[in-house]
Amino acid sequence: MARKKTITRDQILEAAYEVVAKEGFSKFTARNIAAKMKCSTQPIYLEFKNMEDLKQALLKEIFDYLSAEVLPKEQSGDKLVDLGFNYIKFATKEKQLYKALYLEEDLGDNSIQKFSFDYFVELVQQEPEYKDLPEDKLSALYTGFWIIVTGLAALTSANIMKPSDEEITTLLTEAVNNLTSNEDKLNQIFSGFKFH
Repeated sequence: MARKKTITRDQILEAAYEVVAKEGFSKFTARNIAAKMKCSTQPIYLEFKNMEDLKQALLKEIFDYLSAEVLPKEQSGDKLVDLGFNYIKFATKEKQLYKALYLEEDLGDNSIQKFSFDYFVELVQQEPEYKDLPEDKLSALYTGFWIIVTGLAALTSANIMKPSDEEITTLLTEAVNNLTSNEDKLNQIFSGFKFH
């Protein structure tokens, strides 16, 4: 008779999430994840081909969580302002996970940048004023926006700044207005910036 699995794929992903959310990807090892579940590493390798396979499954779970529960919350009615606001709130509430994803870790690929850009483009193209932006201007808008919100997120996450929700919304509204008021200037400034 075959032995019944006692540790499931979901339990492994949950433990992996806890490790990354508390300690970052530098502690993302089979031993640390197994220790979190109080088991050997064998169940991990029965469910996943290798640690890269587990990491990609975990990143998919994290991206699904961000796109379904964190980033789309309506705050001000302006989708770009809301995106920035929610990103900053994520950085302050889930500091280690934010750092692991966006500041400290080299994930070995561009998955976080791709997720962020794709999410931004999908969101922006729902708005009539941005729907027909050429790719270069859309990319410049993303770059300018991302620089501003990442700066605010890093400063608030590190408790260097403690703006109120109203102050964040006002600041983001002004930033979005400035970024979108002169598309040619925006394109000129940010067209040379590339994310890796």
